[in-house]
Amino acid sequence: MEHLLNKRVKDIQISGIRKFSNLVANYQDAISLTIGQPDFYTPEHIKTAGKQAIDANRTVYTANAGLLELRQAAADFVKKKYDLIYQPDTEVIVTAGASEAIDITFRTILEEGCEVLLPGPVYPGYEPIIRLCGAVPVYLDTTQNGFKVNRQMIAQNITERTRCIVLPYPSNPTGCILNRAELAEIAELLQDKEIFIVSDEIYSELIYDSEHISIASFPGMRDKTIVINGLSKSHSMTGWRIGFTFAPAYISQQMVKVHQYNVTCASTISQYAALEALTNGIDDASLMREEYQIRRDYVYDRLQTIGLPVVKPQGAFYIFPSIQPLGLSSFEFAVKLLDEQRLAVVPGDAFSPLGEGYIRISYAYAMDVLKEGLDRLERFVGGTVN
Repeated sequence: MEHLLNKRVKDIQISGIRKFSNLVANYQDAISLTIGQPDFYTPEHIKTAGKQAIDANRTVYTANAGLLELRQAAADFVKKKYDLIYQPDTEVIVTAGASEAIDITFRTILEEGCEVLLPGPVYPGYEPIIRLCGAVPVYLDTTQNGFKVNRQMIAQNITERTRCIVLPYPSNPTGCILNRAELAEIAELLQDKEIFIVSDEIYSELIYDSEHISIASFPGMRDKTIVINGLSKSHSMTGWRIGFTFAPAYISQQMVKVHQYNVTCASTISQYAALEALTNGIDDASLMREEYQIRRDYVYDRLQTIGLPVVKPQGAFYIFPSIQPLGLSSFEFAVKLLDEQRLAVVPGDAFSPLGEGYIRISYAYAMDVLKEGLDRLERFVGGTVN
């Protein structure tokens, strides 16, 4: 009866990131620089709050949108950090990670045949949900603009079917960000257009040389923007599965319906831990960010020494060097690197066809792991060139 299964689901492929991270288990002595998993433990005070929630029997359902005090803390967080103002009772939803936030957002705003603009290379978690909604992803080529989308690219690709544009900055896989001037130009373009903006800001606390700016803070943008954020990266809470949506009430009241029938509510235990993270742990990301910056600088310098062209990341914990001078496809390069040097990276084509000719390296790993991994990469590139 396989022919009766949903064709859209059958057409979806497992993420290329996971494919390569799973391959590592088949190789002895392999090093993986694949997954965006912080190598820091969840801060102790946050873990304690989770344990206390269990001991206090706070293990029942919350309101569908989440604990009101957590939504208030989330609203306070984005106000203090990014000058965004949202009402906790009507405009904030606590989700099962940013992934569910993306899911309920697209399922609320997309319909059959509409188009979504995606700046590529881009995180592979958007396209499958867009296609499940019957919508069409339209990729904007940012490879000639330092991996940054701009006003011109968007303007050239807007059609009568364009329903939304995704702004995923800081970017996975490139680590690039959009500065105030770049966002202002995009905001001016979209101000009078009936196009939603999905602003995925999950790496907002991991910016190294400047400040994070949300497009929702620009005039006319708040009413059409859904901001997605969460605690997985900022507080090293990937397994706790806590994300947030911040959106005008007219959007949020529809998204919460999808959320309700999807998961009922986010894990109660995790919500109490998240409350601790956003109050007493509001600046927990700072020490992690400092360490990631040291690693960023080390990996960037090593890649330049190795001879792989690369744009210096300004956020997140990924770097996206070009392998085009070596004459191998991204997949061939990654397979040979794993076979010959026992080093796993993610082939760039996992991030849309526009990622072909690149690889993604995660530097969310300890320095000794990064050093050994880059030593192996250097030997491989030297052997390939020679």
